[in-house]
Amino acid sequence: MRASSASRAMSAGLGRRVLRKPIAVISGFVLIVIVGGSFAAPWIAPYDPLEQNLRIAKEGPSLAHLLGTDSLGRDILSRLMFGGQESLSGVVVAVLSMLILAIPLGIVAGYLGGVFDRVILRVVDVLLSIPGTIITLAVLAIFDNNMVVAMVSVGVLASGAFIRVFRSATLSVRQELYIGAARVSGLSQARIMVDHVLPQIRGVLLVQVTLFAAATLGIQTGLAFLAFGPPPPAPTWGGMVAEAASLIQTDPWMLVPTGGVIALTTLALCLLGDALRDANQERFTLAGLVGEKVVKTTAPPPATPSPRLATAADPDDEAGVPGAPDALLTVRGLSVGFGAAGRETTAIQRVDFDVSPGEIVGLVGESGSGKTVTALAVLGLLGANGRITAGSVRLGSDELVGMSSAKLREVRGARIAMISQEPMGALDPSFRVGSQIVEAIRAHERVGRAEARTRSRHLLEAVRLDPAIASRYPHEISGGMAQRVAIAMALAGRPDLLIADEPTTALDVTVQADILELLRTLQAETGMAVILVSHDWGVVADLCSRAIVMYAGEVVERAAVADVFETARHPYTAALLRSNPHGAEAGTLLPTIGGSVPAPHQWPHGCHFADRCPLVTAECREAPVEMVHLDGDRASRCIHIDELAEAKV
Repeated sequence: MRASSASRAMSAGLGRRVLRKPIAVISGFVLIVIVGGSFAAPWIAPYDPLEQNLRIAKEGPSLAHLLGTDSLGRDILSRLMFGGQESLSGVVVAVLSMLILAIPLGIVAGYLGGVFDRVILRVVDVLLSIPGTIITLAVLAIFDNNMVVAMVSVGVLASGAFIRVFRSATLSVRQELYIGAARVSGLSQARIMVDHVLPQIRGVLLVQVTLFAAATLGIQTGLAFLAFGPPPPAPTWGGMVAEAASLIQTDPWMLVPTGGVIALTTLALCLLGDALRDANQERFTLAGLVGEKVVKTTAPPPATPSPRLATAADPDDEAGVPGAPDALLTVRGLSVGFGAAGRETTAIQRVDFDVSPGEIVGLVGESGSGKTVTALAVLGLLGANGRITAGSVRLGSDELVGMSSAKLREVRGARIAMISQEPMGALDPSFRVGSQIVEAIRAHERVGRAEARTRSRHLLEAVRLDPAIASRYPHEISGGMAQRVAIAMALAGRPDLLIADEPTTALDVTVQADILELLRTLQAETGMAVILVSHDWGVVADLCSRAIVMYAGEVVERAAVADVFETARHPYTAALLRSNPHGAEAGTLLPTIGGSVPAPHQWPHGCHFADRCPLVTAECREAPVEMVHLDGDRASRCIHIDELAEAKV
């Protein structure tokens, strides 16, 4: 029951997003008019489609005959309306035939794999090897021009390609955490495929259906053009085009409405499919939250805090409380979940921090702490199954959670840019380096190609590269060069904030130092703020003024970098500093933190660091720990701050 409700809610959300797209509304309206007019023809058509009047043959449009008449004086509009029944019915038959085979076989092949996958793929290979045109013509000959049987054969033969498409979509969904959780909970394979897999491939399904419908319309009208199907004088769109083509020398107008209705229907189907694809993708980004209330669905409700925590909690940590008035970026109560709507696995929760203009802030923690997810959430790039479930992300005075897709595109690259830890991942191997930088420039500024090329050379010089590198492909440059090119692309929009996600991880030591020095220089020259995602305290100490320490999806400490190195106020921060190889003494073992960062579904109910903390007590495990406000702009998520200072952990 819950799965059905979730599916209905997801469908309703998709409908709202589609209705916000002008192209979708216009193309949908056109299809409704054409399809509705065709199937309502017996009641609304102005004339009998077979009624002849040679006295008005080959007349152009008039008040009596809005689209004119054909060579026998029959009303073209009425014939198009009745002819649409045959043409559109054939499209529906072919699409249904394809879906009946492609959906179950594609999902079974992708989800179950093994022998099912091998057998189904062999069947697909056979279907794809069959010459569809010959088989369709043979079916028409055997079944006495029965167009219904012919369109069934078209759908069956085309299903092979779509089985592969749906199988590929299912393969990616099968790896998601919520699928594994459903298996562990004891749900049957059939129910998982219907309730969890099918809704996730809905976007692919909708796009493929509309595109196949457009292609099938061409096939159906083409066959009618070749005199297959209902014989004259029965009206069909293809037959009317054939008649118009034979009279093009004496009555060229007739080809306009007959061919135009086919072209218009095909175009509307393609545009609707494009809009459906975009609307479906928006539900995985911040844009999908436009007009929808952001509800905290997965973060556990905070237990009643102890009197000590209630008096020490920082009021600014509550979601919805404005940040510092001069802050460039203000994040409050940010929570992110991954998985099916309503059953998300929380990846980060209650994340709060500010970034001031021109400031470099370090986001520190072990792998799995939630650093990259936090950075991606700020940009609304959480991927196929991630969504913000609660909180606020403000860039200046603009709220990013719930911002429209068009406005988010204006923010990304222009106001917030990002460089990733894998430099080659930012570059398309099919295009030269220079053309990719030019593309980034023109995406944010209305300039000509010549001016954009000039600026791209300046950007390459700014990142200390020879402008001649613009003519090379990504595979022709080194990793350090690729990272510099990625930085140049990030600077193309003149951003106010740069998110650098471990930008030196994939580089050797000497190149790392050069990239860090480059980032420091560019920040000083441009005045942009930087969020540096890293697990290297040496990098943070070298570049950052403030540090935000994350562990298991939560911010556990916020402080100036100098204060962190002098006296850590959270056991996890202290343990990270102690295990920092930059401070290791020669000849001694490097201290390590026992255990590992727990997966989101294994988070303790109380302090997330409790299982690895040397100061843990029973009180730490009783309830979620709130941030404790300390002196200045410092805060820690710990109830043993005093003991930590005394123990000098």
